[in-house]
Amino acid sequence: MKKLGILFIISIFVISCSEPKKITLQKGNWLAKLQVQDNKDLPFSFLIDYNDQNEIEIQVFNAEEVITVDEIVVKNDSITIKMPVFEGYLKGKFTPHKITGNFVKESLDRVVPFTAIYTNNILERFATTNSPIVNVTGIWETVFSPNTNESYIAKGIFKQVDAKVTGTFRTTTGDYRYLEGVLDGDSLKLSTFDGAHAFLFTAKATDSVLEGTFYSGNHFKEPFIAKRNKSYELPADTSLTYLNEGYKKLDFSFPDENNNLISLTDAAYKNKVVIVQIMGTWCPNCLDETKFLTEFLTEHKNKDLEIISLAFEYAKTKESAFNKIRRLKEKVNVPYPILLAQYGNSSKQQAQQKLPMLNHILSYPTTILIDRNGDVRKIHTGFNGPATGEKYKEFKTDFTNTINRLLKEKSTK
Repeated sequence: MKKLGILFIISIFVISCSEPKKITLQKGNWLAKLQVQDNKDLPFSFLIDYNDQNEIEIQVFNAEEVITVDEIVVKNDSITIKMPVFEGYLKGKFTPHKITGNFVKESLDRVVPFTAIYTNNILERFATTNSPIVNVTGIWETVFSPNTNESYIAKGIFKQVDAKVTGTFRTTTGDYRYLEGVLDGDSLKLSTFDGAHAFLFTAKATDSVLEGTFYSGNHFKEPFIAKRNKSYELPADTSLTYLNEGYKKLDFSFPDENNNLISLTDAAYKNKVVIVQIMGTWCPNCLDETKFLTEFLTEHKNKDLEIISLAFEYAKTKESAFNKIRRLKEKVNVPYPILLAQYGNSSKQQAQQKLPMLNHILSYPTTILIDRNGDVRKIHTGFNGPATGEKYKEFKTDFTNTINRLLKEKSTK
């Protein structure tokens, strides 16, 4: 009996000291909902899978966009999902079929509660209860914050198949990227999430008017109204930013990640065509353009073509700002220098003070094309990214033709 008692005690000790059973997230489709203002939910869908090393892999979906997430930390029942490039991350507690936590952007002190549930094979981000009463496919002349000092124009571009709606809003400073949603009766609902943007659009729809509200995270909302107009166009993106009178050149001197000051007057840029990108690592349109420029430089290798990016960062310290620059360069394989022009905020007014030869900095990104003489030849305000469809194709063609023309020109100096 004494031996049996000892064995029993030993078995209890072994069981109590063994590792607890590891909790794993269910493989398959999930639906997340961020809690924004007015008791609204901002949904997005994602897929959880496991690689050969049994490590979690996640793909986030926004219409045609697929974002692969590979920075995921799991500890006991806690998970941190860090989105690619951008600083935003999802952090929470989980069971096999549910995650509860927050979407966090530390530099801006923003926290948005969220929940995510396993949905098996269901990918629809919005539930519908009614058949759509109209079809919103087409072009929409849009005004955000109408009749206010903050008013600005946009172009809605949408495609509807049955109840599903995809598309984007183009503004004079860029696009709102890949929006996906539904038309439920007369109720339009669109959303997107990428780690920087967390956007929700809701509107009442008729065949000729959309009237609704735009939500950004849980910190901002504004009304909008859109009217169907198949011939509507925004002002040309090359007419909005220009050199002030008396200037022909761009001039700056900012440090790279090794603290080397880089200027256009450096020997490396003499008699070359130079593309200068004004951007921020926090900016989704800038990411789209950075991917384009990286691909462009790879496909159009030319010793007389250079690219320089000027980063205006809201990271609170210089070290943090450069860390974000390094992360962007690593994720996108950026082959050209990204200089730190500003940190602590991304104020466009302060940015313009750093580049006083420009009439203003209206948008991140803004892209400046410089010829072999060092003269500014064209300035693009904003960026029409892949979500804009035909507009993106038009931009690529025009950009390529302009650069090729500048490369064929000879320096007069």
